[in-house]
Amino acid sequence: MPSLTDVRKTNASYHPSYVPVMIVTGGTAGIGQSIAEALAYHLRARVHIIIVGRNKRVAESIITSLPITTESTYEFVQCELTLMKNVHAMAKDFKARLSKVNFLVHCAAVVGFGGRKETEEGIDTKLASRYYARWALTYDLLPLLRKAKEDGESASVLTVLGAGLGPEIDLEDLGLKNTYGGLKAMSQSTAYNDLMVAEFARQEPDVAFTHIHPGVVYTGTISNQSFITKILVIPIRPLLWLLTTPQRDCGEYMLYALLEAKKGMNRRNKTSDDIGMLKFPLAENGQRLLWEHTAEVTSADRQ
Repeated sequence: MPSLTDVRKTNASYHPSYVPVMIVTGGTAGIGQSIAEALAYHLRARVHIIIVGRNKRVAESIITSLPITTESTYEFVQCELTLMKNVHAMAKDFKARLSKVNFLVHCAAVVGFGGRKETEEGIDTKLASRYYARWALTYDLLPLLRKAKEDGESASVLTVLGAGLGPEIDLEDLGLKNTYGGLKAMSQSTAYNDLMVAEFARQEPDVAFTHIHPGVVYTGTISNQSFITKILVIPIRPLLWLLTTPQRDCGEYMLYALLEAKKGMNRRNKTSDDIGMLKFPLAENGQRLLWEHTAEVTSADRQ
């Protein structure tokens, strides 16, 4: 297990000859924000970072806090990622104006234990954010990732969710139209992400695809919900700090996994240790069947 000190040193040693381009979803808070801040800091602002999220005001505040040089470019793209038509439109814009993408980071995710809530496209919102949008954006941006690799630059995709947590994939109900439960949706999305990185790695062997579990991270958002919640959380803050990983430290570990990823499939735990095939879903033909299902559900022609 690399120590946090070693992780920071390794991240700080990353100084490519080119200006890397990173797109990070869910970048206006939590882990996504910390990854963006860490990369900007270690590269001394010699970077192009695109933060994708919902809250323009928060994004502008984050961007204002980042270091600036003549070689820094920071953008915010507002996008409701639970709608595939939005994902495709955003990707189309990126392909029209970017020459490459070096790093694609997926952090946006809807969390909850409630019942199925469908978007206007008929997709559950949890599965849409935690899996389908990640697949669609990765698929659409493959040409820009390939271009980076062809130029001898880094090309790495990181999906932050639940590598190593299981469970087995339910092939009888892909998309959970018939056996939905909030907990099942969140657990199945982790299996979907495993199979997603495996199949992308099979089809694009020169690009790095990583699924990582960040562990339990204290982002402070639990105390930002209401006045009552802010009061109630005060007594347990010391416990939260003891039992969880600080947001900034998690961002360093996630960035380390992104920068150090080898081409092909990578699976990592919260401290970026390689977990191999731990609890990888092994249902027969699962990888192929999920890919075919996802291609149909997210198809731009279908929306």
